[in-house]
Parts: sequence; structure tokens; C-alpha cells
Amino acid sequence: MAIIGLERVAGVPGAQAREAAACLFHGFSDRSRLAIMQHLVQGEHRVGEIAAHLDLAQSTVSKHLACLKECGLVTSRPQGRASLFSLTHPDEVLALLEAAEALLALTGDAVALCPRYGTTTTQELQS
Repeated sequence: MAIIGLERVAGVPGAQAREAAACLFHGFSDRSRLAIMQHLVQGEHRVGEIAAHLDLAQSTVSKHLACLKECGLVTSRPQGRASLFSLTHPDEVLALLEAAEALLALTGDAVALCPRYGTTTTQELQS
């Protein structure tokens, strides 16, 4: 599927396709959700395992997993009294994360220094 121009994605034309793409990227825009997705690339995990690995509250992980599940990025299956969570499309998520890493390598500090979305100051980069 070619996303260049987003002329049509999943049978949806132009503006709707761009909106869908924006929603997809929004799913990855939260640091906790991104960390959860990165962790799930490794395979299935319970909420408690994810929370312990990422040093997040279980309620936080549960909230983000619910969001990711509603977006179709994560699925779950029951195992005893718990649920195991996994990526719906692990190969594609891994490819997206690798592409993001490559793009970040090319843009250097520009993203971190972005006045609108960046979280780093020039002084922090110099120290």
C-alpha cells in the first residue's frame, strides 16, 4: 500500500484517509503508549508485566491498552483471571518503529528542539 499523498487508504478517499493516518500517529504520540507498543513487539504480556517493566502504574497501562485496543493496534486473550495483550500487526508496527528511528537519525535534534512538540532545550543537549 502506497501512503504517498494518502489518496486512498483502506478504501477511504483523501481527507478521511489523512484523518485516519493522523489518528494512527496520535496513538503513538503518547510516551507511555509508545513504550507499551515497543514492549509488545517482543510478544504477549500481562498488564502487570508491562507495568513492572515500564515502571508505570497498572491503571495507566490498562488505560493505554484500552485506547490501543479501541484503535485496533492491540488485541487481548484471556489466560486464567488475567489477559495477555499483543500487537494486532506486529510486523507492521516494528516496521513503523524502525522507520521512525531512521527518520529521527536523519533529523537529529530538530524534533527534540521543536518549539511546539519538542521536550528538550538547547542547554540540555549541550550538557
